[in-house]
Amino acid sequence: MSEAVRFSEAAALGMHAMALLADRPGRWVSLREIAEALSVSENHLAKVLQRLVRRGLLTSTRGPRGGFRLAVDGGEVTLLDVYEAIEGPYRVRGCMFAHPRCEGDCIVGGLIGSVNRQVKETLASASLSDLPTVFGRRR
Repeated sequence: MSEAVRFSEAAALGMHAMALLADRPGRWVSLREIAEALSVSENHLAKVLQRLVRRGLLTSTRGPRGGFRLAVDGGEVTLLDVYEAIEGPYRVRGCMFAHPRCEGDCIVGGLIGSVNRQVKETLASASLSDLPTVFGRRR
């Protein structure tokens, strides 16, 4: 169906984890601390964070003082970068179905494509350092 404003759980976790880490610049934050702040499974979160490590957005280290931290300045990373690190390229689609079914004009006109373009533009313009945190503090 439509990807208009629906994000996968993995993409949502990635964006929220990156926002949390941007709120703690230069500090190693444990997997457990991030999982507790987001109220999610450590196992699922670990898989998401490893995708971000592989894309160069995070760095990680093991050990009692280990964890994750941003690999780049939060002002250089957009929510679109995070989304695409998890999901691949953001596709602006104009149909609610994975394979278009309407013959002729779409029943909702250009609404779906317009919303998807606006979502992509918003994600591309929002850097991590621009975000107010949802974790109780502002930078």
